Amino acid sequence: MSHVHPFEMPDWAQDRIRARQGRDTIFDDRPAARTALVVVDMQNYFLDPASGASVPNARAIVANINRLARALRGAGGRVVWIRTLFTEEALRDIPHFHHELLTPERFETRCAALDRDAEGSQLWPDLEVRPEDLIVEKTRYSGMIQGAGDMEARLREAGIDTLLVTGTMTNACCESTARDAMMRNFRTTMVHDGCASLRDDEHAFALIHFALFFGDVTDTDTLVARYGG
Repeated sequence: MSHVHPFEMPDWAQDRIRARQGRDTIFDDRPAARTALVVVDMQNYFLDPASGASVPNARAIVANINRLARALRGAGGRVVWIRTLFTEEALRDIPHFHHELLTPERFETRCAALDRDAEGSQLWPDLEVRPEDLIVEKTRYSGMIQGAGDMEARLREAGIDTLLVTGTMTNACCESTARDAMMRNFRTTMVHDGCASLRDDEHAFALIHFALFFGDVTDTDTLVARYGG
C-alpha cells in the first residue's frame, strides 16, 4: 500500500541547520519567476504496480506535485518534468552501472522500459503536465551532472536560479539532482511530501543529510501558501 512518507526534521539536525545559516529555512523569499519545480522520474516504469521497478509510495505524492505545480505556475514560476532514459551513449559512458551494478535480467528490463519511445519511459498519466512546462531527459541519477542532459542550460536560459525538487526516489535521483544543483549554484529545496522512496527511513535519511549541508527541506502546504495557491 502506498503512502506519503511521514517526516519531521529531528531536533539535533535542526539545531545544526540553525547554527549554520541562522534559521530553519533560507530560501523563503525567492521570487516565483526565478523558481522551477523539478519533478524527477515520475514515469510509468517507476509508478506502475506491474513494473519490477515500481516505487509504490510515488503514486501517493502525485496530488501534492500537481498542487504545487498549479501554485507555482500561477505565481509565474516554471515546472520541469524529468524523464530518465536508457541510451546507447549512456551505456558507452557508464557501462559499469549497466553491467556490474545491475543483474543481466534487470539490465535488459530497464533498458527496454526506459527507451525514449517505450511506454515505461512516459510520464505517469495522472500528472498535470501543461504545454508551457519543460520536459527534459537525463541518463544519470542526477539531472544536473555532466553528461546527464541539458537541464542546467535550459534552466539558465529560462532565468531560473531556484529549484524545488520532487519525485522519486528521494534517496537516489531526487537527492542526486538536488545536491548537484546546489553545487551548480542553484538555490535548492527538497519537498519532503513531494518525494518518495521505498521506505520511510531511507526517505528521512536523505532529507536530513541534504538539509545539513545542501539546502532547504520543506512541505507542499508551506510552498503552496508561499505562492498564493
